[in-house]
Amino acid sequence: MSVRDEEHIELRVEKLLADPEYQDNPLRFALDELYTEFRGLLRQIDRITRISDRYQSVSIAEKLSVTDRYHKQLRQLEKIARISDRYQSMMRDLNEALKEASTRDALTGIGNRRMLMDRVKIEMARAERMERPITLALLDVDRFKAVNDAHGHEAGDKALIEIARAIESGIRDYDICGRWGGEEFMVIMPEIGATEAVVVVERVRNAIAGLNLVAGDISLELSASFGIAERRNGESVSDTIKRADAALFEAKRGGRNRYEVAT
Repeated sequence: MSVRDEEHIELRVEKLLADPEYQDNPLRFALDELYTEFRGLLRQIDRITRISDRYQSVSIAEKLSVTDRYHKQLRQLEKIARISDRYQSMMRDLNEALKEASTRDALTGIGNRRMLMDRVKIEMARAERMERPITLALLDVDRFKAVNDAHGHEAGDKALIEIARAIESGIRDYDICGRWGGEEFMVIMPEIGATEAVVVVERVRNAIAGLNLVAGDISLELSASFGIAERRNGESVSDTIKRADAALFEAKRGGRNRYEVAT
């Protein structure tokens, strides 16, 4: 039944109830009560419908509000995640920078003693495991104290920087060099014995001797002495370094600007 049909029936009922001709008809009273109850039911249904509509409107609004809050919190979480990513990236960069600073000599820029000790342990362990040779060389700048005393520490620092560059230029690509301390340096030479290491050492020695450094109006003549030690089977890192140091002492005592191979 359509809405129009319902409205038509209501008009007919109201017309019958209002017609004086049917005032005394017994069915009129029954129809009047039925129609009154019908109208009451319609009001209740209309009220329920309005309440339902308001509830649905509130429910929709609440859902929209919850959705808005969800998306707002999601945006905040995404922002926090981006900040966290940047923070973690910054911390990684900082850690790398700190690690780099802790293993690099502040003056010369090459590895420091800590780096050398870490690497020599790794390389010697690998050499022992693979049954391959490895050779160390310690070098000390000759009469370096006289350079500082005569020309000042600034000239001495410049000399150390240039010596570090000369060492780097003279060693092989896979050799490792660093500042052992003061005016003393170390070169780690994997995969070669003492005989082949002599060739590398001589190249470095000539590079240092060929440096042209000027302090004021004076040209500085620099040289270095070297102690070379090939690792022996079963020998500890400390023992190999001690033999290289003893050979260096012999090179110094033998006239400087030369090398000695440890026995």
